[in-house]
Amino acid sequence: MKFVRALLPLVFIHQCLFAQGDRLIPHNANNESLRNEVQHAIDKGLKWLEGQQNAAGFWDSPEHPAITGLVLTAMERDPSKQRKDAGSLKKGYDFLLGCVHPDGGIYKKNELLNYNTSICVMALLAANDPKYDPVLRKARTFLIGQQMPAKKGGDNTYAGGIGYGDDDPHSDMSNMVMALEALHATEYLKGTEKSTSKEKDLNWQAAIDFVQRCQNLSGSNKAKWVSDDPKDKGGFVYTPTDSVADSTTQPDGRETLRSYGSMTYAGLLSYIYTGLKRDDPRVTAVIQWAGINYSVDENPALGKDGLYYYYHTLAKALATYGADKLKLANGKEVDWKNDLAKKLINLQHDEGFWVNDSGRFWEKDPVLVTAYSVLALEFIYQAQ
Repeated sequence: MKFVRALLPLVFIHQCLFAQGDRLIPHNANNESLRNEVQHAIDKGLKWLEGQQNAAGFWDSPEHPAITGLVLTAMERDPSKQRKDAGSLKKGYDFLLGCVHPDGGIYKKNELLNYNTSICVMALLAANDPKYDPVLRKARTFLIGQQMPAKKGGDNTYAGGIGYGDDDPHSDMSNMVMALEALHATEYLKGTEKSTSKEKDLNWQAAIDFVQRCQNLSGSNKAKWVSDDPKDKGGFVYTPTDSVADSTTQPDGRETLRSYGSMTYAGLLSYIYTGLKRDDPRVTAVIQWAGINYSVDENPALGKDGLYYYYHTLAKALATYGADKLKLANGKEVDWKNDLAKKLINLQHDEGFWVNDSGRFWEKDPVLVTAYSVLALEFIYQAQ
């Protein structure tokens, strides 16, 4: 599916690519009361975030423009549109533009290059302003250049994937899904560059190959660490050789890797962005894992670690997939939107922010966590 600029403001990332007729989940009038509560929580979160902006335009740290990008994206997607013309938006975008490098990357320090660039691309897209197209076009080229090539006769563990883009030569599912999201959302720019040279594109098949090498699914991944345990089967790990969650020793002595929540939903999104169909066995296996391991109380297999990244990725993935409800292992269906909305509303502090008790993955940072939470609620609002 090609993206049309007129659709970008709130739905470009939320298009249900697997839904019948490519339609969004239909609005349910019975959810009106909860939608109002969700909007109230979004309002409180955005008001708190506005008060945290530095005079120079950034949020949190000038060294990591991705955090500013997340906040700007949350502001742009506010369903009420109350902050569309806020001065904080202009200052924020001016800061992002000041982070653009000649190579097309959007970063400050020479680290986390892909992480910062991918998230900032989504923030610029959320502004729905054609003046950013030249920046987006160069950023797209930069991200394509981050894909790791296959090596003849060498170690191809990370081939086809994308990592942080700094001195650590590895690919991982977190950076991969962010880059795929940005590249998928900027497909409308393909072929618009006036150049005599052949336009380079991502090797999408190599990307799919990398993603499936991170999935706990023996039908498509022959790695020795793959498990058929229901708590793992169909889910995802961090890299083709490593999971952030603990490993498990099987009765036959094999050590298998645990699937965990946040990377599993990142895997679902990655399959969507790379064009896999709804009935593809790799996709259906992710949905089955989601039903067996469903939780809004913890990041499955990681507990409170990365909890808000998990909430954000779960909401984005299931809304984009078009899952109105999720079928559990016992056959019952749950309304994940209502469950997650109520959980986030209850976790919000009176001042409007969210923060995790676990500091892993930067989640004791209330600006980052509040941005994750507001974005999750915005996906829920659109899907209710």
